[in-house]
Amino acid sequence: MTKWLYLAGAISSEVVATLALRAMLDHPAWIVLVLTGYPLSFVFLAALLRRGVPVGVAYGIWSACGVAITAVAGAFLFHDPLTWVMGLGFACIVAGVLLVEWGSGAAEAEPGHAGGAP
Repeated sequence: MTKWLYLAGAISSEVVATLALRAMLDHPAWIVLVLTGYPLSFVFLAALLRRGVPVGVAYGIWSACGVAITAVAGAFLFHDPLTWVMGLGFACIVAGVLLVEWGSGAAEAEPGHAGGAP
């Protein structure tokens, strides 16, 4: 359960920082969230990696969720475009992340897999 909390923290702090970066163009005070959100996101991501989540899986989920959530939030907050083609792109991202996760799990299940570098 702790892994999911670290992942949620990494995703949410990165999304908040990115949205604050956009908001900062109109209101410079948002720089506070930018300067705290990005480092906090990396702290959470590092904690997730320390818990043994493979880097490809952790980064894939973190970045994919960040892209999708930021795009949807940007559409609502800043009236950025959100099209069905973008939705198809989100679906492809999710499919790619799932394949990476499944591939990682299959590799760990192989006999003789040490989990380190080849």
